[in-house]
Amino acid sequence: MHPFRQAVEARDLAAIEPLFAENAVFNSPVAHRPYTGRAITAAIVRGAARVFEDFRYVREITGADGRDHALVFRATVNGREVHGCDFLHLDDDGLIDEMTVMVRPLSGLNALAEAMGAQFDRIAREAASA
Repeated sequence: MHPFRQAVEARDLAAIEPLFAENAVFNSPVAHRPYTGRAITAAIVRGAARVFEDFRYVREITGADGRDHALVFRATVNGREVHGCDFLHLDDDGLIDEMTVMVRPLSGLNALAEAMGAQFDRIAREAASA
């Protein structure tokens, strides 16, 4: 089990940030442009932890070289069911240098976009203070 999954499942949000490379890239299921940097990536993950209800990983798939992980999840956001996947890529030091999140169905994605939008001022403040 990847340490990111362990930290998320334990809701140990302090353990998440050190798992990201300084230049980590976060690809959002909603935003067109990626977010770059450990602080903003970790702040987004913490924001997501605040908006997801009943979050659980249901499957983990690891690439042959151990540098790629797909963490399939299910959750609820504002009463909408969400199915998704966190795709993680690890750098040479074993840190997450890229995270891409995919979400379905559209009603769940829309609920997530609205909930995360409401969190974004707080996410930006958290990232700036890191």
